[in-house]
Amino acid sequence: MKKLPIGISTLADIINDGYVYVDKTAYVQMLTDAGKYYFLSRPRRFGKSLLVDTLHQLFASNEALFRGLHIHPNWDWSVQYPVIRISFGAGHLQSRAELERRFRHILRVNQEQLGLECPDQEDVSSCFSDIIRAAKIKYGQSAVVLVDEYDKPILDNISKPAIAAEMRDGLRNLYSVIKDNDANIRFTLLTGVSKFSKVSLFSGLNNLEDITLDARYSALCGYTQNELDREFAEHLQGADRELVQRWYNGYNWLGESVYNPFDILLFISKGKEYLPYWFETGTPRFLVEVLRKRPFHLPDLEAVRMEYKMLGNFDVDTIHLETLLFQTGYLTIKQKLAAFPGSTPEYILSYPNLEVRYSLMGYLLENYLTDSRHERGSVYQAFLTNDFTALERRFRTLFDGIAHQNHTNNPIAAYEGYYASVVYAFLCSLSLDTRAEESTNKGRVDITLRFTLPDGQKQVYIFEFKMVDEAEGDGSALKQIKDKDYAAPYRDGQQRIFLIGMEFNGQARNLVRFEWEETLQ
Repeated sequence: MKKLPIGISTLADIINDGYVYVDKTAYVQMLTDAGKYYFLSRPRRFGKSLLVDTLHQLFASNEALFRGLHIHPNWDWSVQYPVIRISFGAGHLQSRAELERRFRHILRVNQEQLGLECPDQEDVSSCFSDIIRAAKIKYGQSAVVLVDEYDKPILDNISKPAIAAEMRDGLRNLYSVIKDNDANIRFTLLTGVSKFSKVSLFSGLNNLEDITLDARYSALCGYTQNELDREFAEHLQGADRELVQRWYNGYNWLGESVYNPFDILLFISKGKEYLPYWFETGTPRFLVEVLRKRPFHLPDLEAVRMEYKMLGNFDVDTIHLETLLFQTGYLTIKQKLAAFPGSTPEYILSYPNLEVRYSLMGYLLENYLTDSRHERGSVYQAFLTNDFTALERRFRTLFDGIAHQNHTNNPIAAYEGYYASVVYAFLCSLSLDTRAEESTNKGRVDITLRFTLPDGQKQVYIFEFKMVDEAEGDGSALKQIKDKDYAAPYRDGQQRIFLIGMEFNGQARNLVRFEWEETLQ
């Protein structure tokens, strides 16, 4: 059984040391045959660095690494190209001066590897340009330029707009060198997490072909279902494949859906435990900062409708929460909507899988919506026994922990959407089937919770939320569920259905009325 390449992004190590390698060279061949300048955005831990290294080894003509792979018989191994490789993945740069210092170091490394020297080491743009030209002269072939983590200096400072803008301007100056050297370049790929607008970052490099939302390359990074079944069959013996798929598959860029490689490798390595491996590699603190500036009704994340241009409309000065969530992997494309001829396409976005859904809501619950961590065992027990007294007590405790910033000089805790967001995030974090804003022929249900008891009994909880002026509530929440018969779609004789009305008061900043009843089939 081959070893798992956890944390390894060097092709030579994977091939020579007997690790599992998922062959992506068919996509690589499409890229190298079809064009010259490419840009690819993918979330962290998706194998972008391995893709960059694969291209490096291919253009450097390291033929032995590609034996048995798709591209081997389809590549001219007699030609060796000089490769200039740039990565901003290491460290945390905090000023334009640090950025230029780092780039000078990167250029010195490339000069040493290629046996070149630029006349002016201090002027980073001219030095970069000189290296590209000198590489072609020395090697007799145009240069290949590969840039990994192209946007990291900006993203590391995204909560500090002035510094982020400095980084953007500095990177724009560097990347413009690539276009000016078209005659000396054979191939270029830039990869990163975010997709900045061409006007803001690539105004000097507007010939890049963006393949982020190209269906042909949707599976360029990540593992498809077929790849998982083929390459990891032995490793996944005994695992519930359907549950693995629900937990870790689902990332989509208009083509075939893929798994995050890091998730799969850790899932296997850790004894097939369903844990948030990818999510825990980088907590989304930036989301909390954005949410505090622009409160958002979290249940709306179940189905976000966005135009094509909004998916890539990202800049230091215009950060849209939905765009940020999509580019960082917390939302993905679920459906492309039919558009009128000539109109811009629209898409429905949602969580890619259970890992992201449960983990993101749990994180936001404890770092944005409330001030404390929440014990969940008692809630599970309440659901198992339909103990609504215990459930009411737990929800009151939950709202006692409303985040201080959400009710100090901030009206967020005074509207119904906030309380719905808290309940929604809490229920999602329980790893239960929580649905928000489901439509019926008489209206939209705030939240529907579905689960099955150990004895096989299926249960449905239907929640409705109301903001009321009365100190003890007025019963309007439960009344609405009954008047509009929100339970109708679930009356199949197979499920117990419970109606739950929750009423909140802005002054009390808490639950003031909790009513429930079981409805008959």
